[in-house]
Amino acid sequence: MKRIFNVMMLVVAMTMVTLNSFAQAPNRKQRISREQLAEKQAQYIAKDLALDNETTTKFINTYIQCQKEVWALGPRPRRNFNNNEEQTEQDIKKRFEMSEKILDIRKKYYKEYSKFLTQTQIQRVYKMEKNMMKRLAQRRGNRNR
Repeated sequence: MKRIFNVMMLVVAMTMVTLNSFAQAPNRKQRISREQLAEKQAQYIAKDLALDNETTTKFINTYIQCQKEVWALGPRPRRNFNNNEEQTEQDIKKRFEMSEKILDIRKKYYKEYSKFLTQTQIQRVYKMEKNMMKRLAQRRGNRNR
């Protein structure tokens, strides 16, 4: 009888621990993937531009493709202020190369956007994208403190 009681107490204790861990799971924030973030950004921009359904679909697909090409370049080179002259020169040249590649991608997708957006809309897209990136950078900076 005593053994059954001990086993029952162990089962109750394990159940309580398990339930407690399940109760905490919804409180954690889940990070969304890059693709999901890009899609949400594109949807937000399309909604702000008041695009029709067909144009919205074209824009979202094009925007996501553009982002994927930029991501394929790899991470942007970090600035390191503690390097010697040669290392600093190499870092600057790497940043120039990355900037040129990004500019080439932006030119390519400018032509794509021009097929279904007006020039004013394209300008608005770039402005909104810049503001979103600025906000994300600020959040990242606040989180690292």
